[in-house]
Amino acid sequence: MSSAAQRLDGLLRGDLDALHARSLYRVRRLVEGPQGAELLMDGRRYLNFSSNDYLGLAAHPALRDAARHALDQYGVGSGAAHLITGHTRAHAALEEELAVFVQRPRALLFSSGYMANLGLAGALVSRGDCIVEDRLNHASLLDAGLLCGARFSRYTHADPAALRQRLTRPAKRTLVMTDGVFSMDGDLAPLPALARTAGAAGAFLMVDDAHGVGVLGDHGRGSLEHFALGMAEVPVLMGTLGKALGTCGAFVAGSDALIESLIQHARTYIYTTAPPACLAEATRAALKLAQGESWRRAHLFRLIRHFRSGAAALGLPVMDSISAIQPLLLGDAQKAILISDKLRAHGIFAAAIRPPTVPIGRARLRITLTAAHREEHIERLLAVLEQIVKHSR
Repeated sequence: MSSAAQRLDGLLRGDLDALHARSLYRVRRLVEGPQGAELLMDGRRYLNFSSNDYLGLAAHPALRDAARHALDQYGVGSGAAHLITGHTRAHAALEEELAVFVQRPRALLFSSGYMANLGLAGALVSRGDCIVEDRLNHASLLDAGLLCGARFSRYTHADPAALRQRLTRPAKRTLVMTDGVFSMDGDLAPLPALARTAGAAGAFLMVDDAHGVGVLGDHGRGSLEHFALGMAEVPVLMGTLGKALGTCGAFVAGSDALIESLIQHARTYIYTTAPPACLAEATRAALKLAQGESWRRAHLFRLIRHFRSGAAALGLPVMDSISAIQPLLLGDAQKAILISDKLRAHGIFAAAIRPPTVPIGRARLRITLTAAHREEHIERLLAVLEQIVKHSR
């Protein structure tokens, strides 16, 4: 008789083989050295168009120096959860500075955006309540809605009228959750209309601004600043630290009552070890740079315009996006892998995104631009894409 391990491996191997057959198998790449416009990966140097390091801060010397100093002061591990002995002056200072940055009374740190979304949904709604989400929300938002115990439904992507229809069923408390910038399509949620729709129904709007904070708005405060919205319209804001700010982790910002409720009830905050203090200090350094060096955002948006103009001239199927996320829609998963592989042969890395991350028939290259890129990088990408896509038609 085969062992339990052999039986389990037999079941798992069949699933893995099926993923291979459908061109959906995922592979990790081995990166050596820091993040940047160029990346040493799998033993070869690539021009990198698959990074969320939108402001080019991940390898900045100021962040390294802040982290080194904090290592001397605090050591490596935080040693406990925030509510035990893991909450340091570094964490407290970062929370205060994030709150000032996004113009809210308070902010609360989480270990990741995934944990922030799971925690806040579980703390704010439960059985008898309702969560309504955009159909193309990030997986962490969808999982938060599914796992929190509230009645869960989704509305047609970026459609306030469809949201209005979902808000007609009675509930004790209704939370509407949406991305500010959608991570795979790069488009912005119609936040003013969503806020009006939610408010008219007595629901509360939560925005996951992982890809907006640090990038959008006159001061880089994100999607809400871009649309001139405040806490009155969007009482719950989540932002991540591992994208434009170049470190790791996340935060939720809002009223004193909101933050105190999360401290008391968010299980992903209460029952996990606090992030290292050195990350908090590095993020404080990143926040200062993001606010003080507005040229980074200006340069990034010049590159976005340059890429979109060049792509339009070449007839490339780039999706409609003003953000740093510029998806090249290819449809078929195998085609997306093929073009990604051909780019890699030319020393350019742009990841192929396939189902289930995106719907079937919507595979694409997820091209992301950062302030670390230069105009000649964009020109090189466009020239190689022209050559590859023309030959693949």
